[in-house]
Amino acid sequence: MIKTVAIVGRPNVGKSTLFNKLLRKRKAIVEDFPGVTRDRHYAEVTRFQTPFLLIDTGGFEPISADRLLIQMREQSQLAVEEADIIFYMMDVKDGLTPADVEIAKMLRQVDKPVFYLINKVDGEKQEVDTADFYTLGIDKFYSVSAEHGRGITDLIDDLEKILPPVAEKSTPEDEVRIAIVGRPNVGKSSLVNRLLGYERVVANPVSGTTRDSIDTPFTYNQKRFVLIDTAGIRRKGRISQTVEKYSAVTALKAMDRAHIVLMVLDAEDGVTDQDLAVAGYAYEKGRALILVVNKWDLPEKDDQTMGKFISEVQRRFKYLPFAPLIFVSALTGQRVNKIMTKVEEVALEFNKRIPTAKLNQGLEEFVSKHPPSMAGNQRIKFYYAAQSAVRPPTFVLFSNRPEKIHFSYQRYLVNCFREKFNLDQVPLRLEFKGRGKKSS
Repeated sequence: MIKTVAIVGRPNVGKSTLFNKLLRKRKAIVEDFPGVTRDRHYAEVTRFQTPFLLIDTGGFEPISADRLLIQMREQSQLAVEEADIIFYMMDVKDGLTPADVEIAKMLRQVDKPVFYLINKVDGEKQEVDTADFYTLGIDKFYSVSAEHGRGITDLIDDLEKILPPVAEKSTPEDEVRIAIVGRPNVGKSSLVNRLLGYERVVANPVSGTTRDSIDTPFTYNQKRFVLIDTAGIRRKGRISQTVEKYSAVTALKAMDRAHIVLMVLDAEDGVTDQDLAVAGYAYEKGRALILVVNKWDLPEKDDQTMGKFISEVQRRFKYLPFAPLIFVSALTGQRVNKIMTKVEEVALEFNKRIPTAKLNQGLEEFVSKHPPSMAGNQRIKFYYAAQSAVRPPTFVLFSNRPEKIHFSYQRYLVNCFREKFNLDQVPLRLEFKGRGKKSS
């Protein structure tokens, strides 16, 4: 399973800058004042030899009474608790502070690898200033400049020495892995028990009862499935105030192993920002998604209630027009039987292969009906198409000017492929290539 690396430290020591440097994207907001990164940011880093999930946290101020800093400290504590490896960052310009000492004491009690980073070391002058940090009694520090990349190579080299290689997927071709994800207390475990027909996991109204992801193999209609019930985060004193936001990280880990994601929404709460973030990750990973609205027995209803909820889901999840939507109640069992029927349908589409001859007949039909625009004085031509993968269905289209195919025409082709080949409930990817090279 992919390992998780959390970056922790006081506010304004450069954690978000390091996050962006390792990700090579400007994902976290970076500003030169404390408290900018109030919530956790997470992303999969794939550009090194071994991929890992990276978490950027808010600042850790162990002796602050400020409410915002307390909340950020709680998030950092959660990150330390749930991560596999810790990057602890300090700031050479500030020197060794009492807060640094307190955090270091806490990390000594953590039975996990901790990398101690001294940031903003841009040259020899700052290197001399790192001497004070050795009073912490740490054997090895990493002098880095997150902004300029200094020292990052040595850091990653040592990180990769302790990262186990990510195992190749050994899932049998006919086995479908289903991750059940959602915020704490939306009814994931109750839904698992209903689907399986017995109490496989403890269902408790207290948020975060499930600590670890639980895999349950089962057979349905003579087909092999595995249910992955994703962990909530246990309540632990004041940490419970930020527990909901952190539970997304466990969902990300589960989705790395899944084919189909059941995104469980709460009928009373509607669609939250965390729901959008988790579903967005599933979309980026190319997972099939089914949106399951649980607790549908609770809201008061009239003849417009379901229509309004559907409209809200379509508006908020506008990047998931293909995702089926099911309204259920795990408590009463209402419509729960429809979930596996829909899973079977989606799994068939997700694994579908289109014969090359039919694929090219379809492409010729699409282009004849609506030809692409000109690329300067040259007409864009398509030579042929081939399916390169399933899970999700992925098609490669070879063209004379692949880089000039407009986004709107790409979307037109996606819609044509969906309709022609009955792929309307799963993500679908088109790649455009020239002869002998990939262009998009």
